[in-house]
Amino acid sequence: MAQQQAAQLSASANTASQNSSPTFSRERKRIAHRPNPQITSSKTSSSDTKQAASRVLSPSQTPTVKAQTTAGILSKTTSTAMVKRVAHTPTMKSSSLKRPIIPTEFGAKVPTNIRQRYLNTFIDECVKFCPSEDFAFQMALDEEKLVYERSSSKNIYLNVAVNTLKKLRSKSKEPGLVANKKAQSHEEVLGGRLAATTSFTVNRMGKQQEEKLTGVALYRKLKAYLMTEEQLQEHGYPRTNPEAVGKAVLYTLPEKKAPADPFNKICCRCGAEYKINVNGSCVRKEECSFHWGRLRRHKVAGGWETNYNCCAAAVGSPGCQVAKQHVQDGRKESLDGYVSTFSKPLPPGLQRPGGCYTKQGLELTRVTVIDSDMKVIYDTFVKPESKVVDYNTRFSGVTEEDLKSATITLRDVQAVLLSMFSAESILIGHSLESDLLALKLIHSSVVDTAIVFPHRLGLPYKRALKNLMADHLKRIIQDNVEGHDSSEDASACMELMIWKIKEDAKVKR
Repeated sequence: MAQQQAAQLSASANTASQNSSPTFSRERKRIAHRPNPQITSSKTSSSDTKQAASRVLSPSQTPTVKAQTTAGILSKTTSTAMVKRVAHTPTMKSSSLKRPIIPTEFGAKVPTNIRQRYLNTFIDECVKFCPSEDFAFQMALDEEKLVYERSSSKNIYLNVAVNTLKKLRSKSKEPGLVANKKAQSHEEVLGGRLAATTSFTVNRMGKQQEEKLTGVALYRKLKAYLMTEEQLQEHGYPRTNPEAVGKAVLYTLPEKKAPADPFNKICCRCGAEYKINVNGSCVRKEECSFHWGRLRRHKVAGGWETNYNCCAAAVGSPGCQVAKQHVQDGRKESLDGYVSTFSKPLPPGLQRPGGCYTKQGLELTRVTVIDSDMKVIYDTFVKPESKVVDYNTRFSGVTEEDLKSATITLRDVQAVLLSMFSAESILIGHSLESDLLALKLIHSSVVDTAIVFPHRLGLPYKRALKNLMADHLKRIIQDNVEGHDSSEDASACMELMIWKIKEDAKVKR
């Protein structure tokens, strides 16, 4: 009985498919799987047969069958093996070679991670201008090793490393050192990210050319740094005495009491008291033990210390240098024999005298004048009026052999300077009041580098010319064991003022 029912169901299904074939002849249909009647169990109940009969498609129900395309079937039945996508890793400039690593050192004065960080930073800067990565790695290693060897603690290492990094960055910015740098046209720069913050000009000649500071151009710029009359008086420059012709007056000179004994003198180097005779010579031969350096106050653990910068000795310690006898500085005691410059059209100049100690005090023994082009236009040794007792070679650079054949006197030098300078000529120097006192010259148009570059503590402190050159121009002067060179000091003052003018011009822009 079950077999007969199954056969009838199969026949009715075939008839339905034949009747619906004209309508869907060109479409491919997906038909549900039907079990084989022979394999169907004979134990199927009549209720199951009725449910199967209700699922047979009739011609009127055929539109409910959903047609599937080949592509749709493939997308649901076919699985293809896809390659796994990997995120792109940006390559570094020096990725082809493995970067060097600082070895871990037990008890190191600087932590290894800090050293490695700065080494990587050095490598990044060296790669910018080195021809190869090997060369960049080696250069960075050498720089880091040098920084480590120069440092005794972590803080010192950090300071030295920062300075080294600045040096490498400035080196990478130098023109001609950056290799393989892509050339950029003017239009590319205008359209890039710098267009909003940078101004450009198509005219190549539109670049602001630096003005050459010589002659008249330098004279105009220096007028802004001239000392006023109040400054001249405040800093001890010799001024004209209105009550007497040929005499000068110092407004900073303290009122002196009449000395009880005019033959008693105070040594200007060691502070000892000594006696002289009528001729100005020392009555007794006494050695002068003194410190040629200045007192400097610096901070130490638990407070402050004051030491001499010549030998680092404390105040009150015996002198580090010994001279044959005591000397005095009589420049401010004798204010006679002064001359003043007068008006005439002449260019600016710069002078730098040197002096030796004589019986009468510190006297002029050499004078050097240079022009705005750093050329020496006047340089001569001067024969002092009194006998020399100390040549002061450390500061004057003058020796006994230099003055053996000297015949020019102070009066001769004054005559030459009055013919070279006018009242409008600008004289440049460092603490120029001491030079004008030695020359016995009264002049008002003065530019003093000690005033242009003041000490942070103010008067009476003044910065040394040697320190100013080292700080601003990164040059070392006055390191000759034979003493100062007056032409070197004069050129240093001129270079400092030219640098100052250019720096102030940058700020004004």
